[in-house]
Amino acid sequence: MDANQVKTGTTTVGLKTKDIIVLAADMKATMGHIAYDEESKKLYKITNTMAVTNAGSVGDSMTIIRFLKGQAKLYEIERETRMSAKAATTLLSNVLNGNRYFPFIVQLLIGGVNSKTELFEITPYGDVIERERYGATGSGTELALSVLDQSYKDAMPEEEAVKLAIRAINAGRRRDVFSGGVSVSVMVIDKNGVREIPRKQVEKLM
Repeated sequence: MDANQVKTGTTTVGLKTKDIIVLAADMKATMGHIAYDEESKKLYKITNTMAVTNAGSVGDSMTIIRFLKGQAKLYEIERETRMSAKAATTLLSNVLNGNRYFPFIVQLLIGGVNSKTELFEITPYGDVIERERYGATGSGTELALSVLDQSYKDAMPEEEAVKLAIRAINAGRRRDVFSGGVSVSVMVIDKNGVREIPRKQVEKLM
C-alpha cells in the first residue's frame, strides 16, 4: 500500500504545573478514511515517574515505546536511579535524528517528575522542544492549543488541570475528523508516580 494513502491523526496534550504533569489523548485510530479503532491506547507508562503520548504511525510508535522502556530499565539497573524525562528525550532525539533519512513517523510528548516536573515534545527528526506550560500533537493540535491558550494557569490544582486537558482533547474530538473515540484517556504524574484516571471518573469530569 502506498504510504501516502494511509493517513493517521489524533489529538494529544500534555500540561505541567509546579507539582504535576497531565497527559491526555483521544481514543480514535484511523487508516485513511476508515475509523479503524475507537478505543486505541495512546498513553504509555515508561517508568514509575515518566509517561508518553504518541501520535503518528502506530507501528513506529510501538517500536519507539518498546525501545524506550527497555533503555529506561537498563539505565535504572546500571545507574541505580530512574531515567528522567530529559534524559529519555535526549536519547530519543539522537536515535530519531540518526534515522532521519528513513524516519519513524512519530510525534511524542514525554512527561515526568524527577526533582521537578518536565514536559518535552519530540518530532520525527529528533527536534526537541521543552514545554514550560503545555504542548499538543496530532491532527487536532490547533484546536487543542486554542483551549489551552485561553484557560491554562500556572497554579492550577490537579482536578482543574485534568478538566482542562479533557476539554482540549474534546475540542479535537468534536472538530477534527481524525480524532474521536469512545472517551478520553488521562494520566497524571506527581511525586507519587504515574497513575491513569479511570474512564468513569474521566466521563464525570467531561
